[in-house]
Amino acid sequence: MSEISPEEVARRRQSLQERVGPWRPRTLTAAFDDAAAAFGDRPYAISDAATLTYADVVARSRRLAAGLIDLGVRPGDRVAMLVDNRVDYPVLKFAIARTGAIAVALNYSYRGDEIIQRLAHAEASVLLSIDRSAATDFLAVFDERFAGWEAGVTSTEVPSLRTIVLVEDGWRDGAVTVPQLAQRGDEAAVDAASAAIAADDVADIVFTSGTTGHALGAQLTHDMLLRSGYGSAYHRAFDDGWRIGFALPLYHVFGYIEGMLAAMFVGGAIVPQRVFNPRTTLEQIERFRINEVLFVPTMTVAVVDQAAKLRPDLSSLQSVFSAAAPAPVWLWERVMTDLAPQMIFTGYGQTEVSAATALTLPGDSIQTVSAVVGAMKLGGVAADGSGRLAEYRTVDPFDGHPLPDGAEGELVVRGPQVTREYVGANAPQALDADGWLRTGDLGFVDDEGYIHLRGRSKELFKVGGELVAPTEVEQVLSGADGVSQAYVAGIPDERYGEVGWAWVVMNEDAAPDERALLAHARARLAPFKVPRGFTFLSVDELPMTTTGKIQKYLLAASHAPAR
Repeated sequence: MSEISPEEVARRRQSLQERVGPWRPRTLTAAFDDAAAAFGDRPYAISDAATLTYADVVARSRRLAAGLIDLGVRPGDRVAMLVDNRVDYPVLKFAIARTGAIAVALNYSYRGDEIIQRLAHAEASVLLSIDRSAATDFLAVFDERFAGWEAGVTSTEVPSLRTIVLVEDGWRDGAVTVPQLAQRGDEAAVDAASAAIAADDVADIVFTSGTTGHALGAQLTHDMLLRSGYGSAYHRAFDDGWRIGFALPLYHVFGYIEGMLAAMFVGGAIVPQRVFNPRTTLEQIERFRINEVLFVPTMTVAVVDQAAKLRPDLSSLQSVFSAAAPAPVWLWERVMTDLAPQMIFTGYGQTEVSAATALTLPGDSIQTVSAVVGAMKLGGVAADGSGRLAEYRTVDPFDGHPLPDGAEGELVVRGPQVTREYVGANAPQALDADGWLRTGDLGFVDDEGYIHLRGRSKELFKVGGELVAPTEVEQVLSGADGVSQAYVAGIPDERYGEVGWAWVVMNEDAAPDERALLAHARARLAPFKVPRGFTFLSVDELPMTTTGKIQKYLLAASHAPAR
């Protein structure tokens, strides 16, 4: 393995800046059309079944936009998407953007009630949908909740919804489909609609992952999304034609911005997987000459295990970006040994901040990448005078007053890629009077500008009046022999109010040993921090969002195991 040189990083960043020139606030489709003018014949979206070039995406998205306008979609309308990681996903997304409507991409693992709630919350007027996912038969949901939907929707549950459009023909007789819409309308109407869109208009409503059980819809503008995507390409030193592979869902900002939008700034391509499979990931790296892969740590573990067995040709792979949850040193060591990239990255961000606002730097050591979640993201020409796209500091998690530099507290962020507001009449205020967003994450910014996380402010619990940060306990437990992952949450207790409970995943070759783990914790933690008990489970049993974040509220809800 050879690390990338500082000179090569500088060359790539300079090349990117020269191609883009001074930052011009634009719409998503204006930026993509500029990329297509330069890279029209290059692949943009690649799958085993098909490849779409930049020119293909422009032509198809324009035709579909004309059909959507003919259907009645107008600027500011909300068009929801229940769509998996198919190769034509960018066509749908850019078609919506061309009309001036707002895309509302939904989690395709949602069940019926969740779909209805999100559609109503977003006040969606049109829904673009596949027929089913591994989790849900969407057509059955529509039949149950919107009887006769094929001819139009009238619903008291979602009064705003007018039309459901299926992504493919043949799934349901009489239903409106994307191929049908692509034959309707006049592209002159698309030009007129696009000309009226401003860079500061809302382009997407993206729902948070739901790690607390209460998802919010963040409103992200065209310019926020583009600044974030450009900044990621600049910070991670994309080379010309950079290809990014991932199974992360495109409805979430990680795959959407860090993959789909970032790639277009260098005439690159995305290789999205519909379903994560580590063997497929490795085969696609080899077949499509992928330069970077986007993972969450559970994916990273599975891929390095397969790579050690298969020994594929990974000579094209230059970068591994694994984020959304902490990854230990041993995992990064496996990445370097079994995948041999030139660069490794972890990062930090939220839906509300248009994906990553912090990333480790090219050339950072394994120890650094495993200990921090990044330094504030470089923005190149998309940043302000500081050169960065976000600014972090800490505040007291209880009363919100600012803390001194370097002090541990709740992280707050502001910058050009931070949402201005959530959707919905009863949504909380996103920003304070000075433009700061409270992240809900505990941590601090060190003297070198790296962000260290210490857990979630809402996850703090008190044992007999003593405050416990779950992340501290998790770090101790993760250092015990045989432990792969550990998660801690507070549970109700009659005597102490709350006590800690731990959910532990052991390595494949290690047997659960509660006594040994308890002794390990007692030797390293104050008594009130030691978990009251342990639940041992497999990785598959962890309640997890599709972006790899653990839903601790579900762990806590199941805290009474048989003992």
